[in-house]
Amino acid sequence: MEALYVFCVGVLTFSGIFLCLRGRTFPVVLGLTLLSYAVNLFLFSSGRLRLDGAAILGTSESYTDPLPQALVLTAIVIGFAMIAFVVILAMRARADLGNDFVDGREPPDADQAIKPTRGKI
Repeated sequence: MEALYVFCVGVLTFSGIFLCLRGRTFPVVLGLTLLSYAVNLFLFSSGRLRLDGAAILGTSESYTDPLPQALVLTAIVIGFAMIAFVVILAMRARADLGNDFVDGREPPDADQAIKPTRGKI
């Protein structure tokens, strides 16, 4: 179970970083969301993964640590607020600049960048 958990955290982290490096704002927002999910899973795993652990002390022999769960709950709220702010900021940038590129500039058109050289050879 731990190997599958680590694999999922790794895939979420890789996907989040890959999407954050894109040039448009929507993939960046999606990448930040996936990174926040990966961090939340990492924080949750710091309290040890137990299948039969009780959340209340004294009801079972083994119990789970409530601190990582409280940290994850706080991180979910902060992450949601951050994503909402980034979406509003991206919408404002789209309205002001007319495009949704992160740097505000459109990349050079591929048709204009590659000049036909067939007739010159």
